[in-house]
Amino acid sequence: MAKHRSDTTRLGVLDIGSNTIHMLIVDAAPGSRPDPEASTKSTVRLMQYLKEDGCIKKAGIEAILAGVDQGMKLAEEYNVTQLLPMATSAIREAPNGSKILQQIEQHIGQGVVVLSGNDEARLTFLAARRWYGWDAGRLLVLDIGGGSLEVALGADEDPSLALSVPAGAGRITRELLPEGMASAKELESVREKVRDIMAPIAKAFDSEKSPDHAVATSKTFRSLARLAGNIVQTPSGDSWIMTRAQLDDWIPRLAAISPEQRVALPGITVERTVQIVGGGIVASEIMRMLDVEQVEICPWALREGSILRWLDQFGRTRLGF
Repeated sequence: MAKHRSDTTRLGVLDIGSNTIHMLIVDAAPGSRPDPEASTKSTVRLMQYLKEDGCIKKAGIEAILAGVDQGMKLAEEYNVTQLLPMATSAIREAPNGSKILQQIEQHIGQGVVVLSGNDEARLTFLAARRWYGWDAGRLLVLDIGGGSLEVALGADEDPSLALSVPAGAGRITRELLPEGMASAKELESVREKVRDIMAPIAKAFDSEKSPDHAVATSKTFRSLARLAGNIVQTPSGDSWIMTRAQLDDWIPRLAAISPEQRVALPGITVERTVQIVGGGIVASEIMRMLDVEQVEICPWALREGSILRWLDQFGRTRLGF
């Protein structure tokens, strides 16, 4: 375990998402990279625990609390002095979400920030902007979660446009591809429905200028890029690039094989085998809708964005700057 420096704040970011409960530990200081000291995650896939009315079942609540407890054990081990707990779409939208939040807050001893989809998009955009810098120009950031899709665009650190729609990989799989497999005709039907869900994005982006650089975050995009894309050399090192043509070539092939067989493919982890086709369709359709030919995979996302925002707002004061 790394030694805790006296000139930093040891932060613990507890990200309660639709697919995973993730604790990220960093020694944070103004001007420094938010590189992880340690991390742990629990796969929960909350979409499988939803009742017909959208409430999260008891087993899902137990999975959430177990993941939170696992994260808090790591935070205690690393002597975290500042905890940043946040919940995203699954908790935000569940009718019993407020009751679940109360239980989580009892477990961690403080309140949890429930992020809106717009919040998620803006924090993720901030992380991508800091990673790529001003040279990236007008930046487009795409992020597929378990429950929602976030899209942000802008030339500054705060995007001029930030939107969220209920088109996460887990949600689309649960509602439109429950078996994770589909024929060519079924895939086209799913694509049409996904386009309908994304209609607000198309309307909002209709009069926007094209981006100078398009990037994607999230495990779904990373998995797809490792499967369908390729590595290129960039000023910051090796980076994954994926074209829409590469992605569209793989989607029908993925849909034709069972989820159990997909784990043998590069980039497809056990927890993504069922929902990777749904995630691929979302990725393909948002790229098509925004006329994006290729995306670069950004290593930083929501958690890094929350650390950077905390440092911008509170870190300098608390650290004596």
